[in-house]
Amino acid sequence: MRQEDISEIWFEYEGTPLKWHYPIGLLFDLLASSSALPWNITVHFKSFPEKDLLHCPSKDAVEAHFMSCMKEADALKHKSQVINEMQKKDHKQLWMGLQNDRFDQFWAINRKLMEYPAEENGFRYIPFRIYQTTTERPFIQKLFRPVAADGQLHTLGDLLREVCPSAISPEDGEKKNQVMIHGIEPMLETPLQWLSEHLSYPDNFLHISIIPQPTD
Repeated sequence: MRQEDISEIWFEYEGTPLKWHYPIGLLFDLLASSSALPWNITVHFKSFPEKDLLHCPSKDAVEAHFMSCMKEADALKHKSQVINEMQKKDHKQLWMGLQNDRFDQFWAINRKLMEYPAEENGFRYIPFRIYQTTTERPFIQKLFRPVAADGQLHTLGDLLREVCPSAISPEDGEKKNQVMIHGIEPMLETPLQWLSEHLSYPDNFLHISIIPQPTD
């Protein structure tokens, strides 16, 4: 293929263009969780799907999007106090650690974003987004505290019952959906604070996929 024939590279899986600004693990959970690995996707060099994808002009755009998500997550968790106290070099270390697959480099800074005062029992709000394959809505995102007014820890089930009740099957009903994070189904009784600390993506959000229960 000649260079002049290439417009902009993009990726697709079984007819669905893959959003570059979504974490790859989220895309796999949403679209291909029942598929075998390695994940077979199609690379395109022409016919960019303008209605489905954002343009990605450079790696700087990816970095800017990543840092924007981290700042949004810290605004929810700590009123932006932690991220704002960091220096520019700390922000760059987060990005370089992620880009170069250097966990220690990334976590040396990211662990500060996972801390909270002991007397508060958790973050101010939990950064989360819930995605569904059965709706046109990109995702659900609302303010939700990890600790109830009576001091009880909120669970994943509490979150879903409040913001996405259709994801939970009745106790005596057939299971219709899977709730996936990082390719696993956490128990609905799992405290949301624990999930946020241990199963958040590098952007500090919990990306939760609601997918139909496989029939086979």
